[in-house]
Amino acid sequence: MKRGYHHGNLRQALVEAALALIAEKGPQGFTLSEAAKAADVTPAAVYRHFAGRDDLLAEVARQGFDIFAALMEYAYDAGRPTPLAAFEATGRAYLAFARRYPGHYQAMFESGLQPGQHPDLATVSSKARATMDRAAEHLSLALPADRRPPASMISAHVWAVSHGVVELFLRGNGGHQPWAPEDLLESAIGIYLRGLGLIAPDR
Repeated sequence: MKRGYHHGNLRQALVEAALALIAEKGPQGFTLSEAAKAADVTPAAVYRHFAGRDDLLAEVARQGFDIFAALMEYAYDAGRPTPLAAFEATGRAYLAFARRYPGHYQAMFESGLQPGQHPDLATVSSKARATMDRAAEHLSLALPADRRPPASMISAHVWAVSHGVVELFLRGNGGHQPWAPEDLLESAIGIYLRGLGLIAPDR
């Protein structure tokens, strides 16, 4: 007999069920009824917490961004020991998050959710992005003002490179490579920062 509404922390149980289903079928490969079955509750109980599958995915993504934001803040460490080292640490943290939390990562970036349609998700995703922007801003101060790109552009470029490395190489979509994803990302960031003049050519 399936358990009903008073089943412990049902909301979190459904999140855990969704994470297992994402791992098996992808973020768009399961239904809310399947999540209810995996959590061993009735479908009716699910609707007390989530209006539909996208609502459940938004909660998975929100929790993911919460972890991601904390990890970014920890990696940045208020710009220590140097702005460059702190900036590079955020890139490594991006890969570490994708490796450690693949279900959250897929809900965040591959489910088709629009953060603007989910206020709680938009708030926490902005927090994570703000840390990356701050790291880029701190680093870019080494450039003369007239040669300094917007910090948000620098962080967007590095985010895009990080995401590409995750999709193609960390998750195996780009085929076998002789280089570790971390090495690919570090070299790409190095080339980019040299182009901006933020790293000496011979470093």
